[in-house]
Amino acid sequence: MSLNILEICYLFASLTFVIGLKMLSHPDTARKGNLFAAAGMLVGILATLTLYQTFDPDKMVNYILIGLGLLVGSVIGTVMAKKVKMTAMPQMVSFFNGMGGACAALIAIIEFQHHDPAMVSSLLNGEMLVMLMGLVIGGVSFSGSMVAYGKLEGKIKDKTLPFNQIINNSLFLVIIILIIILMTGQSINNPLFYVLMVLALIYGILFVMPIGGADMPVVISLLNSFTGIAAALGGFLYGNKAMLTGGILVGSAGTILTILMCKAMNRSLLNVLLGAFGGTAGGVGKSVDGEQSAREISISDTAVLLSYSQRVVIVPGYGLAVAQAQHSCHELEKLLEEKGVEVSYAIHPVAGRMPGHMNVLLAEADVPYERMQEMEEINPKLSQVDVVVVIGANDVVNPAAKNDPSSPIFGMPILEVDQAKNVIILKRGMAAGYAGIENELFFYPKTRMLFGDAKDSLQKLVGEVKAI
Repeated sequence: MSLNILEICYLFASLTFVIGLKMLSHPDTARKGNLFAAAGMLVGILATLTLYQTFDPDKMVNYILIGLGLLVGSVIGTVMAKKVKMTAMPQMVSFFNGMGGACAALIAIIEFQHHDPAMVSSLLNGEMLVMLMGLVIGGVSFSGSMVAYGKLEGKIKDKTLPFNQIINNSLFLVIIILIIILMTGQSINNPLFYVLMVLALIYGILFVMPIGGADMPVVISLLNSFTGIAAALGGFLYGNKAMLTGGILVGSAGTILTILMCKAMNRSLLNVLLGAFGGTAGGVGKSVDGEQSAREISISDTAVLLSYSQRVVIVPGYGLAVAQAQHSCHELEKLLEEKGVEVSYAIHPVAGRMPGHMNVLLAEADVPYERMQEMEEINPKLSQVDVVVVIGANDVVNPAAKNDPSSPIFGMPILEVDQAKNVIILKRGMAAGYAGIENELFFYPKTRMLFGDAKDSLQKLVGEVKAI
């Protein structure tokens, strides 16, 4: 009877995961969807602890340890979630993703130590294959995610070993050979299992280390799909439907997101993994006529230009997030709307270094979701826009993606703000963007630079617009 109730609880948890994921597709329901899925996870955990087997007083110590683990994990997770800045969200996702990979690898290790040595060992042994795949995928996801976290935090620099791809491919081949050997072995104390674990961890490090900074969001998404697959394998081992469903959802969502991000940069996944996009700093902007200079604009002139425009498009970027300027931006938007100006936001798929980053940031400031327009929707309209205000974005508006075949970002779909009648760029200085590539848009005749901190500049603009 208890097992039937347990299965029902797992089914309920699985349904909450699916419904919660669906609710995450819109900012208005995202918070509720997150809580809904978390409630389902809580039901699954409590059901496992109370219904999986008859309570045994001799195992009370195990329950105490599990309870302590839940308490410590909950406290750490809550503190990190409350303290993390929106600009550091990719790092946090990478860190938590790595923890998921580590859990999947630990499950494989524990199950390997306790599996029946009398079980038939062959290449058709599904249970052993699941253990080994969980160990390898979980290990790669853990070590790779930790390297990604360090690189996004600026604590680890890009580094490519001599013959890096040859080393990686050779290591991958050795891992496959070890899996085959272990599949046909009998001993549960086989040291090759732990050799496999170490090689998986090393492979994860070497896999991520050479990838350029601008490609890290793609790598994080890919590693996230790895973690989901590893979790699903654990669900197979335990016959746990909730774990299986959650892993499949994470794995498939991560894979889809990876594909979408590669498409948004017009690059194949193989090109991301083998290339060096985003690793170097850009030079000065030059053309056939020599070095060019950018043109500045004052706060008062910007306020006048915006106030007497009919259509204004705001392009938010990472600089907006760093300055925490979303509320000031929304205040400026409301003032312009009161003056009869039509204001909308143009969102690039990879703006803010993570898909959806800008949408969440603006939703936090109560910007109506209907005003956030995706790249495909807004690009055909930009030629009719009086002023485009670019706040902290760089690579996603760089015309070199269309005009310069020698540029590393050539072919990447961008927001075509250069088609607008006027472009104002809010930026601290002339530094290159995340990809380390100079932006030729800065030197266009229709472009004006408004230098300074984004939040400070927007607050001054609000004051000037009010005075007009």
